[in-house]
Amino acid sequence: MTAETPNTASTDRERLLAHRCPNDHLTYPGHTVCPTCGREQTETVDLTDRTATVVTWTESIATPSGVRAPNTMAIVEFTAEGNTVSVLGQMTDDVAIGDTVQPVFIEELRDPDVSLRAKESQSWAGYRFEPVR
Repeated sequence: MTAETPNTASTDRERLLAHRCPNDHLTYPGHTVCPTCGREQTETVDLTDRTATVVTWTESIATPSGVRAPNTMAIVEFTAEGNTVSVLGQMTDDVAIGDTVQPVFIEELRDPDVSLRAKESQSWAGYRFEPVR
């Protein structure tokens, strides 16, 4: 696995994007239609450089091929223009409910050499959340 690096997001692939509908509902991941009101989601909100609060977390010791063990996962909540959106993701370190975290872009969330699927058919990049200390 590659080392965790600070956010230097320069492309959409490297940005953590929530989606907004005309009624101001935020969702992550994005959908064509808002799951709350059914309107088309037409705007994105960049969460890449924001902080979030840990709502809950769990640790898995029986992980899929290529995923580190133990694997700490958390649901974190971002606030954007007065609205909140929840995101599920891996943690880089120990965490507690109520901790403030920030997204960190990771080139390989899984080890592609251990995956059951062909490397070239998968996207391995994404975000982990790192506690703000």
